[in-house]
Amino acid sequence: MTDQNEKANKPDQTNSTENSEQQSDVADVAQQIDADLGESVERIDNWIDSGIELLPNIILGIVLFFVSYGVGVFVKRLVKRQLLRRDRDNLGEMLGSLLKWIVILLGFLLAATIVVPTLNPGDMIAGLGVSSVAIGFAFKDILQNWLAGLLLLLRKPFEVNDQIEASGFVGTVERIETRATLIKTFDGQRVVIPNSDIYTNAVLVKTAFDKRRSQYEVGIGYGDDIEEACEIIRKAIEQIEEIEKDPAPSVLAWELAASWVTIRIQWWTNIHRSDMAEVRASVIIAIKRALDGAHIDMPYNTQVTLLHDQTETTDGDRGAQREGWPAPKEGTTQPRWRMQQNASNLNHDKSD
Repeated sequence: MTDQNEKANKPDQTNSTENSEQQSDVADVAQQIDADLGESVERIDNWIDSGIELLPNIILGIVLFFVSYGVGVFVKRLVKRQLLRRDRDNLGEMLGSLLKWIVILLGFLLAATIVVPTLNPGDMIAGLGVSSVAIGFAFKDILQNWLAGLLLLLRKPFEVNDQIEASGFVGTVERIETRATLIKTFDGQRVVIPNSDIYTNAVLVKTAFDKRRSQYEVGIGYGDDIEEACEIIRKAIEQIEEIEKDPAPSVLAWELAASWVTIRIQWWTNIHRSDMAEVRASVIIAIKRALDGAHIDMPYNTQVTLLHDQTETTDGDRGAQREGWPAPKEGTTQPRWRMQQNASNLNHDKSD
């Protein structure tokens, strides 16, 4: 009986032991959670306390940043206003933007040192220098175009509304930006040329001076008087108001061509008062009217083509045309190869 009671009590003891172990594990987990929660709450309290302590610095840093932003905007407007008086608004826009961002960056660095006093301005500037080198390699083309644009605005090889020829395009300069120069072509298209290409390559400025020379060539017949034709042309173009009197237009006999005598006409016009294309059209019309009125021929290119019959059927007697060719027999024709063979035999007989 006792053995049976002991066997019955053993499962109860085992269950109680397992329950106690589970309760102990739950208690340990609860204690760990309480400890972690307490640590987190304590950490949050510390952050709140630190934030409250740094709140004046944070407010001061934010105020300083916005003040630096306002100062940067003011500096930009001031620079633009000063350079606008000198008719250099594009340079004012570029320099103003550069100074604005420099002021904002300095304000940000100063605000950061106020909010976080442990930050060292020297270390920040050194880190900024390393970062700027990396950024410079990454944005090499952009920085190169920006620097080229700044140099173009400082040195002023050309200005807005100038007519230039660059990178194979001809047109009027619309705007010089930080990255590229905008050109409006004469047929109403816009071309964007990178500033680095313009700065490193040749640029033809067509409106760099007040006066500009143009030229045109016309041909007269070999039977006409050259001096008379030159004088007629000179008097005709001198009647055009847009052509400058000083320097006077020149009319020169320039070349003896295949079918005519070439005469070159050169004249000067004021680029600010005249349209070059319209003046050129007026010159051509005046020359044509003057030469037609004087009955001076303006020959066009002619070409003469001689057709030769290879079969000799309609070409006549080759022997009569060229010395050394044997005459064909009456009523017969000879192909070219036979005639050449006969001529060779004839020359051989003569040498013998």
